[in-house]
Amino acid sequence: MLSAVNVTPPSSRAARIALSLGAGLAMCAGLPPWGWWPLTIVGVAVWALLLHDQPARARFWIGAGVGLALYLPSTMWMVKMTPLGWPIGVSIWFPLVFGLVSASCPPSGVALALPGAVVLAEWVRWHAPFGGVPLSMFAYTQARGPLLPVARIGGTLAVSAAVAMAGVALAGLVRRHTYRNAAITAAALILVTLGGVVAPRGTATSQIRVAAVQGGGEQETEHFATDYDEVLQRHIDTALTLSGHADLVVLPENIVNVNGRWETSSERARLVELNRKLQTTLIVGVVEDRDSADHFWNFATALNPNGNDEGRYDKVRRVPFGEYVPLRGLIARFASGQLPGRDAVPGDLPAVLHTDLATIGVVISWETFFPRRVRDALHHGAEILTNPTNGSSYWLSQVQTQQVASSTLRAVESGRWLVQAAPTGMSAIIDPNGNVVARSGIGEATVLEATAELRTGTTLAMRWNEVPVLVLSAIAVALAWRRHATRKNPESSGEDRFQVPSGNGEDNPLPSNA
Repeated sequence: MLSAVNVTPPSSRAARIALSLGAGLAMCAGLPPWGWWPLTIVGVAVWALLLHDQPARARFWIGAGVGLALYLPSTMWMVKMTPLGWPIGVSIWFPLVFGLVSASCPPSGVALALPGAVVLAEWVRWHAPFGGVPLSMFAYTQARGPLLPVARIGGTLAVSAAVAMAGVALAGLVRRHTYRNAAITAAALILVTLGGVVAPRGTATSQIRVAAVQGGGEQETEHFATDYDEVLQRHIDTALTLSGHADLVVLPENIVNVNGRWETSSERARLVELNRKLQTTLIVGVVEDRDSADHFWNFATALNPNGNDEGRYDKVRRVPFGEYVPLRGLIARFASGQLPGRDAVPGDLPAVLHTDLATIGVVISWETFFPRRVRDALHHGAEILTNPTNGSSYWLSQVQTQQVASSTLRAVESGRWLVQAAPTGMSAIIDPNGNVVARSGIGEATVLEATAELRTGTTLAMRWNEVPVLVLSAIAVALAWRRHATRKNPESSGEDRFQVPSGNGEDNPLPSNA
């Protein structure tokens, strides 16, 4: 089965089960909050080795096992948010995606096809189901890893591809007759990473003082059990502890909950009074219900020192099962008591606030997981990015730490400073190189302060969009299949069509109900 100079997939179904699950767990260990990023590369290497010279059915079930072990522990936070959606997503959707990724790799061209297939799968997860659930992505393992600069060239998908390339290069080092290909892959990876280090990242135009206010409090608090008057006062009191003047102060998402409309609310009057003391540009996260029984509005606005509103940005990308219920009529039949009672109304305006200080990009909470929201801000002149967010209802620290990782990628991709503010954590200030200049813990009341830059210009990632990475990935998969088809000695098993298995034959490393 294994030797020091050559590795072949084990013939035992039990061994394939164990190794595919182990590969998924290793990948999971590289994600926040754990952050052992080299293990993700090792996991990809094991995955690639398992796929080599296997028929399509076996490849599918190997991938399903990898996906199950990767996502089961890394998405445990979903249990309390959507007890129905979590088992469906983890036991069906994610393993299905990874099974298809594995089956799409030809048995003799895994090293070429796997990075491209990973990219295509992660792009799908950015868009489906329900508008995308882009969590536990390979790229998040590099928020503190050496491949982060790749984001400046090709964005998050390119970083995920780089992680997969590192894995297949490692696999090539332990298989006979593949050292040359492994060396070529490693050299290409090094060159792309160095290219990211020197790639355009925009230009600083001025410096400002920024602050993120975190009022603190307990995690796992639900909307119906929250005293919003107390939450707001806690943030006002914390904001007044600023060590000095700040040009930009960011308050978290929906710390203001208004019965009616923001413009005439007592909460707005309290924040106007705060800002007369701070004399700053104050970003405020607001939810208003406008006396609607079925809908609410989640937005960010800026108050200037004179107490005037400087624009409004309504959240565009809503959280499925958190801010709206997809297919509510159907799903309510099975989980009506566990669903939010109202749906957020999505916005349709550019992700910026035009203030006297600067054009400020705004991505609210969940939106920081979507590069297209930051791209929208940059295309409308954003000089700095803000991410007012609220993770106070989440269990564990998985979402909060992955959000900091995602915001790190957004800062590098865009060449902008990013200020993230959360009521109970995690808040952070991140520079365009991906350095987390300041970060809070969970539950503490604190103000993060830093000197940041207003910046103009763009990066290659923002200019190119994801199109080049997607095209190259599709080409890599196609070339791998072409090379496999033209081999002089084709696979002895004959046909190897890319299909989802319907049975539970002996080639399956996992049972059909996995």
